[in-house]
Amino acid sequence: MEERRKAHRDRTCLCGQAAFNDQRSTADCLVRNLSRGGAKIAFSGPMTAPNEFDFTIFQKGDSRRARIVWRRETEAGVLFLPSDDGSVVSLATAQEIRRLQSERDALARRVARLSKPTC
Repeated sequence: MEERRKAHRDRTCLCGQAAFNDQRSTADCLVRNLSRGGAKIAFSGPMTAPNEFDFTIFQKGDSRRARIVWRRETEAGVLFLPSDDGSVVSLATAQEIRRLQSERDALARRVARLSKPTC
């Protein structure tokens, strides 16, 4: 079989979770191998996850968006999706960035409102 991975994957046995349907549905899994760009995951039984989902590796405190690139009945290979600027950013980091941007925008509106002349 031809090796198509761009980066070496380390063998692991980590707890993971796939979340989809706006985080309303989850499926626990084992991360069997892992690289910076992807992973092989194994579910306890047959799994029909969507092609893209939010993926968390609990022991690493890492959450990312993932896309299934191959699947079998209980296993799948996933590719971690890059952020808009091409770098890989965890889902938790992206959510924190959005929260801070929203807070910044609210503060800018407040400064503008307080800076209006009163006469």
